[in-house]
Amino acid sequence: MEKILTFLKRRKSLLLLIVGMSLPAIGEMALNTMLGVSDTIMISRFIGKEALAAVGFANQIVFTLIFIFSSFNTGAVALISRSLGERNYEKLKRYAEQNVTINLIIGLVILGLSLLFSGSFLRIFDTTEEIYRDSLTYFRIILAGFVPMFLCFSFAATLRGSGDTVTPMAITGIANVLNILGNYVLILGVGPFPRLGIAGAAWATSGSRALAMLLYIYVIYVKKGPLRLRFSLFFDRTVIRPLWRISLPGAVEQTLMQLSFLTMAVIVSRLDTISEAAFRILIQIESLSFMPAIGLSIATATLVGKALGERDPEKAMETGYLSVGMGVLWALFIGGTFIVFPGFIVGLFSTEAIIITTGAAVMLFIGLNQIGLTFNIIMGGVLRGAGDTRTVMVNTILRLWLIFIPLAWLFVISLDKGLAGVWYAEMASFAVFGTLLLLRFFGRKWTMIPIEGDGQSFS
Repeated sequence: MEKILTFLKRRKSLLLLIVGMSLPAIGEMALNTMLGVSDTIMISRFIGKEALAAVGFANQIVFTLIFIFSSFNTGAVALISRSLGERNYEKLKRYAEQNVTINLIIGLVILGLSLLFSGSFLRIFDTTEEIYRDSLTYFRIILAGFVPMFLCFSFAATLRGSGDTVTPMAITGIANVLNILGNYVLILGVGPFPRLGIAGAAWATSGSRALAMLLYIYVIYVKKGPLRLRFSLFFDRTVIRPLWRISLPGAVEQTLMQLSFLTMAVIVSRLDTISEAAFRILIQIESLSFMPAIGLSIATATLVGKALGERDPEKAMETGYLSVGMGVLWALFIGGTFIVFPGFIVGLFSTEAIIITTGAAVMLFIGLNQIGLTFNIIMGGVLRGAGDTRTVMVNTILRLWLIFIPLAWLFVISLDKGLAGVWYAEMASFAVFGTLLLLRFFGRKWTMIPIEGDGQSFS
């Protein structure tokens, strides 16, 4: 204990820097998640469990598309933060500008494909015809916010990579307030607005994403400052090559990760509607619980990339130690809370006794899962910040498809353990592959990865 206290005292400034960068990022991620949480609570309370299940299935498709095709932002953060450490601001801006162009094109392509195949996407779930129709309604309206959403991802990546985690938090907060107000007004039909039900929740979400895009455009393209960018539709090969090389493993990782989540949703859809609705609530609760880990991961990725740009691998290692330590402390706190107050927490999302009972029975396992979940998220941020996206990709793919999905099917379907089986499988997968990430971290090879393999430089 004395050695730990000495270590912390000597690195007080680094610890404060991590906390200072993490808090806005945590706030942003929490607010971002609240877009989904507010939909979950309001739809559950104002409409019912069938609508909640429908929105959950629609969002499963949305999240799959988002995370697969927004992976260039992972590489952008690594390259932008490394450029910041090198104090090469011209290179930083060129990475950022090209990343915006890529996200715009991807957003347009995915929008077109989703409009064409939306009906087919949602037929993969084993649901009633009513839930299918509601899912389709919600999904098609949500598509209106796809391009703004992809652009927001690229803008936020630029600001985070350059060390600004406050602006994304503020913009997300404003968008979140609009979404909550829009939900209330459009779901229930307040004042002159019609009662739109599930469609109202979708329009509120799409509108909030459009507002966020406009605010980012003002900050990055209009407002005068050192990070003011230029818009271009042309690709710069010297920028695209390293961006592609760093981002491709992340894209592959997200593709197979989201396909695993989609498979999990298909497995859960074989249960009854009550279990489906409870599952959506539990996912939202877990999403809120690991927001501090996401915030720490974002700050850690930026600081690790900056430290390596400054040719200081020891500082990068210390950043990893401190971030993981803070994350584990949070996991112990929030996990304990879930175990002690399960019914109360689930009851915040639904008033239906059967859903509260079903969800509360699983909260013990979600609480026990917190340490493994938090560790894997933060350690992934350490390695991504260094450009070691390939290791994270391989680890994630093997964890999901060798352990998580097979065990989830075994527990949920074959052994009839219900929703708890999902978290049995997840705990086992984190225990095995979290150990492998830890060994990679201690091996230090990630501190020596070059991120501009084409050998070209900017001047």
